[in-house]
Amino acid sequence: MISLLLVIIYIAFISLGLPDSLLGSAWPVMYSELGVPLSYMGMLSMIIAFGTIVSSLMSDFLTKKLGTGLVTTISVFMTAAAMFGFSMSDSYVLLCIWAVPYGLGAGAIDAALNNYVALHFASRHMSWLHCFWGVGASVSPYIMGYCLTSGAGWKMGYRSVSIIQIILTVMLFLSLPMWKKRSSDENNPENKASSGIISSLKITGVPLVLITFFSYCALESTAGLWASSYLCEYKGVSEETAAGFASLFYLGITAGRFVCGFISERFGDKNLIRFGLSVIAAGIMLLILPLGSYMSSLAGLIIIGLGCAPIYPSIIHATPSNFGKENSQSIIGIQMASAYVGTTFMPPLFGFLAGKIGLWIYPVYLIVFAVLMIIMSERLNSVVRNETE
Repeated sequence: MISLLLVIIYIAFISLGLPDSLLGSAWPVMYSELGVPLSYMGMLSMIIAFGTIVSSLMSDFLTKKLGTGLVTTISVFMTAAAMFGFSMSDSYVLLCIWAVPYGLGAGAIDAALNNYVALHFASRHMSWLHCFWGVGASVSPYIMGYCLTSGAGWKMGYRSVSIIQIILTVMLFLSLPMWKKRSSDENNPENKASSGIISSLKITGVPLVLITFFSYCALESTAGLWASSYLCEYKGVSEETAAGFASLFYLGITAGRFVCGFISERFGDKNLIRFGLSVIAAGIMLLILPLGSYMSSLAGLIIIGLGCAPIYPSIIHATPSNFGKENSQSIIGIQMASAYVGTTFMPPLFGFLAGKIGLWIYPVYLIVFAVLMIIMSERLNSVVRNETE
């Protein structure tokens, strides 16, 4: 029963990744059909991000009231409904309305599932699950691309993903007895009273992990979103080559998480985070070195992606051991909110700075967050070690 539940959770993580890259893939066609400026995608992204932050912060309350299985089922249904709503929308205002359940569903399922896996499964599963998220995020642009090139249009792309999400909702609904059987255990930490958001923030070390998580997501999202622009405009790489290597950045994250699943239990979460940060630092150095060829920059980008691979799942999986199983859902929810803040606001900030100063600051900007991660994560390790002694 548990192995079947784990399979369902894996599928749920693919589903979690499916909507994440749809908007960016479809927007070049959507904005012209809707008659709005290109920049209006930013407002949609902000509405979705705000929803994810709110639902992440509410995840502890919702999970305690409804259970992880039901929260996950409702969340996937909300994203399915939002995708279907997008496919039926003929105006930008309707897209903004449907963006609300889009974000609320994504944040709740992310926090609930991450905590469930951190509590009940080995660290290798956390790495592989986030690898499967990458599969979903990689597949959806191909679905959208096929619909656009075949003449079906962007609405059919959203509708196709909505159908996949609806099928998964049915699967999750049928699996609810398995979730309830696990959660009925009186020793299950999910059943114990936990700290609220304010109380969780006062727990020793929590601000440190929030800054670490914020910095990681700021670095990953900025590195990925601005890679092509940096390579084209500053390094003189052709648009085709830059786009290909920018996609390899995300492939590096996905492949790296697959590999980390085999070694995570041997090395542990803390060492994997240290290893990832070291690899990121090496990749950034390759971006900076004036070697007279852009090949070092291309290699550096892939290496940064590989370095990013273990950090996100390792931080999440270490949460119960760092702060107590009874506090993990609340803290993971806050971590998710912190992550979304970094993902939402730091890439636009880089764009503003690059417009004023120049794209040459790309590796410098990444270094700031890498150093911040190193300092905060090592301080957290010291705090946790002192608490346990």
